[in-house]
Amino acid sequence: MNTKQIIRTAVLGASGYTGADVIRLAARHPNIKITTLIAKGHAGQTLGQVFPHLAGLNLPKLVTSDEVDWSAIDLVFCGLPHGTAHQEIAKLPERIKVIDMSADFRLNDLEVYAEWYGGKHGAPELAKEAVYGLTEHYGAQLKGARLVACPGCYPTGVLLALLPLVTQKLISTDDIIIDAKSGVSGAGRTLKQNILFSEAGEGVSPYGIASHRHVPEIEQELAFAAKTSVAVNFTPHLVPMSRGELCTCYVRLAGKTTANDLRAALAKTYAKSPFVRVVEDGVVPATQHVRGSNECHIGVFADRIPGRAIVISAIDNLVKGSAGQALQNFNLMYGFEETLGLEQLPLFP
Repeated sequence: MNTKQIIRTAVLGASGYTGADVIRLAARHPNIKITTLIAKGHAGQTLGQVFPHLAGLNLPKLVTSDEVDWSAIDLVFCGLPHGTAHQEIAKLPERIKVIDMSADFRLNDLEVYAEWYGGKHGAPELAKEAVYGLTEHYGAQLKGARLVACPGCYPTGVLLALLPLVTQKLISTDDIIIDAKSGVSGAGRTLKQNILFSEAGEGVSPYGIASHRHVPEIEQELAFAAKTSVAVNFTPHLVPMSRGELCTCYVRLAGKTTANDLRAALAKTYAKSPFVRVVEDGVVPATQHVRGSNECHIGVFADRIPGRAIVISAIDNLVKGSAGQALQNFNLMYGFEETLGLEQLPLFP
């Protein structure tokens, strides 16, 4: 590891929430030099005009992709929406590494992508080389990767909680119910009626019922672990908070497995993972305990129904669910310390 290596970095989609959090985190990383901020709709503006909380950073004005000198860039963090990211990434020189926070390279089956994301994939050859960036489970594949597809926020919370249990055959894969809740920043920064303050405030509402786009991603990864097809019941809810995500997974235990066995398996799996913490028996994970951090808290509870358990995970959807995980993947790609730039403790209250 060359601790003095400087990676010249661009942020593509710098005016979105994930772009802002990547900038916030990467700006304090000793091996990252942010040279370019790309945001077509805000080109010509300073970062402070777009995000006043980042005004103190000495960074260049936002530009369009056409204005960029790509020869001066080593890596791109991409925070563009799905359906747009693959088109822009396909235009980049092959030597440039990419960490994509959109959904465009997460699914292995591009027919499934077309079905769930409403259009044919524009870079199928690139999709073949993408590494799924769930850091704790694909870390070995990240080193030397050219294109990393960061998981969606819901899949991150769900898969960190369930993958070890499915891999070790501790739970049944034909009876998984996931009740998920997320803050409104998960919907992005684009103006939408359902995330207006008067629409989203003082209430909780389900959305994407039986049709949310993160379902095939969750099922893909659980199927890899189970070595058979998996279908889950997944319902997300919009909660009137800016950031945070809670995934409550109701599972059926396999054989004579107990909730304590699930907790022990998770604790062993993540014993050396710096950002995943399996909380003590009886402690309830909560979004306010991880806010602003790259941490994931997981708790396990015995259900009052015999043979069942409840597994709960909490993350910050913009950090561990996106920008923080992207930076964690960056560290492994280049052989840096995994926690570098991600030492922030959770904010409370």
